[in-house]
Amino acid sequence: MTVAQPVFPHKHLLGIQELKPADITTILDLADIYVEQNRQTNKRKSILKGMTQINLFFENSTRTRMSFELAGKRLGADVINMSVSTSSIKKGETLLDTALTINAMHPDLLVMRHGNSGAVKLLSEKVSGAVLNAGDGSHEHPTQALLDALTIRRRKGRLHGLIVAICGDILHSRVARSNILLLHAMGARVRVVAPSTLLPVDVDRLGVEVFHDMKAGLKDCDIVMMLRLQLERMQGAFLPSVREYFTLYGLDLDKLSAAKPDALIMHPGPMNRGVEIDTAVADDIHRSLIQEQVEMGVAVRMACLDLLTRHARENGPAVTGGAS
Repeated sequence: MTVAQPVFPHKHLLGIQELKPADITTILDLADIYVEQNRQTNKRKSILKGMTQINLFFENSTRTRMSFELAGKRLGADVINMSVSTSSIKKGETLLDTALTINAMHPDLLVMRHGNSGAVKLLSEKVSGAVLNAGDGSHEHPTQALLDALTIRRRKGRLHGLIVAICGDILHSRVARSNILLLHAMGARVRVVAPSTLLPVDVDRLGVEVFHDMKAGLKDCDIVMMLRLQLERMQGAFLPSVREYFTLYGLDLDKLSAAKPDALIMHPGPMNRGVEIDTAVADDIHRSLIQEQVEMGVAVRMACLDLLTRHARENGPAVTGGAS
């Protein structure tokens, strides 16, 4: 008996905002299968054999780019990492011209990270292949939210009804925005904990509970999600000093004691130990999910690459581009 393949109604993955709860569940369920595959000796499949994936990163990345590269190769795709630092972009070529140049090479998948919000959407409107957002400005980072959700679901068995506290630099974090959208869609209760200088002015519109005190914000939480201080995006005095920030908002055992006894700890990386999180907490083998997040990242990105190419694999590639 042939098992019906799940239907994924989107051509691109530009953000969590465009996904329905059923779409999110489809990705997570398929990613669960890839987690088990990645734990086998033979980790490779050939479902993307003959297809080309281009990773186009305008911002530095280690985890995300390596994860997408590994995901594509494990599915059998030809993966090309385009170095922006040595490309024509550095010579003055516009993003639009770059998109047209890449599209002329007929890639099937384009994974893009860019410092400007909306740049990935612009690319999706100019190319014929599927586009995946690997982070655009402070807008969204959808695969990070999906891998976080998978990590939580595998350990807690659910997302609905959980209390999740997202702590730190909410203002500059695309990870926070995508996680808030996903967790709300899946029925979780979301809190944000940060100094007022690191919160968006319209934070109330995000539908979250806002706290400025860590212990109050972590009270009875199931999940504590720490964020990196994005100093490279800060213009001006957002915090008095890194030392004072850790004293007030860095996660240590004392602050964590306010959460539930079985609360789990997350961080999207890279971690700044002694700034956002204490080493004793980050390395707690019973409560820290940080290494599991890295593992889930490959599986989630495999699921996304698989789902976004199913129409092309079954019906042939589209002739023209366009957003989903």
